[in-house]
Amino acid sequence: MAKRLVPLLNRVLVEKIVPPSKTNAGILLPEKSTKLNSGRVTAVGPGIRDKEGKIIPVAVKEGDTVLLPEYGGTEVKLGDKEYHLFRDDDILGTLHD
Repeated sequence: MAKRLVPLLNRVLVEKIVPPSKTNAGILLPEKSTKLNSGRVTAVGPGIRDKEGKIIPVAVKEGDTVLLPEYGGTEVKLGDKEYHLFRDDDILGTLHD
């Protein structure tokens, strides 16, 4: 469903990752320990043009796990899933294993 929405300019479509509230053993985790504002990049725009007309590409690519700001982004609902649109500048960084 998300493949139908193609972000424009330097926008990035992100599906937020919901951390587990229980461990594998069934222990409930407190809400504060599970809070990490991260998401998986679903789609990216082509980039934004500079003053000379050259395209500056987006810094992330589809499939990247990114760290998001606590507030911001535009909520988009496609079907039964919820996504967020962020500008490339708003993304704080990428997360690696």
